Amino acid sequence: MSTFPKDIFSENDDIDPYTLDNLGPLSGMAGVWRAYGGEDIAPKADGPDKSIFSDRIELQPTDPQSNGPQLFYGLRYHQQVIKRGENGVFHDQNGYWLWEPATETVILTLSIPRGQTAIAIGKAKPDAKTFQLVAKRGETVNGICSNPFLEHAFRTEEFRIDITKHDDGSWSYDQTTFLKVLGQEALFEHRDHNRLKRVGKAKPNRAALKADAEKKRLANNAIKESVLA
Repeated sequence: MSTFPKDIFSENDDIDPYTLDNLGPLSGMAGVWRAYGGEDIAPKADGPDKSIFSDRIELQPTDPQSNGPQLFYGLRYHQQVIKRGENGVFHDQNGYWLWEPATETVILTLSIPRGQTAIAIGKAKPDAKTFQLVAKRGETVNGICSNPFLEHAFRTEEFRIDITKHDDGSWSYDQTTFLKVLGQEALFEHRDHNRLKRVGKAKPNRAALKADAEKKRLANNAIKESVLA
């Protein structure tokens, strides 16, 4: 039985424009973040290879997204990873972190320039300090789509990411990609984890800026009217 309402067209009438105030478990994650000492365990021909890397992740609030009865608040993100001792970007990823208050659902969309994209989904309470999202190959909702070579040689069966928000304001991720590597029977657990500290504040979303401008305009008008009265 569907949990969705019969009316799939009507938009929300009363939407708070201030995304940063409505992020639920994603609260505190907006801004620019850096981390050093992350660990990556990846598959190689002669066995698992461990690398140390640094992270830069920027998460900026988007305007509230109404999709019929659905309402999402979210963060647009861009992640860049550099291996220790290397100059080029080893891993580049972008997408959206989304929070749907009505269903207490967190969604992560991700895309990387190796011809791969995925949607990971999980449940969390608005005040959650930890939560997990999962994507699985073959699913039509929280699925994974890869280019022909990756599907052939390094097929992603499942992706999991665990988020932990710490009391000092930092947050960490621990993610595992379960790979079916060509010629290997057991799935390889490709793991990355790091802990991030804020180095820059988030910028208010456009709808929030417009709402602030309107409040200022009304306040100025009220002052003018009181002076004239």
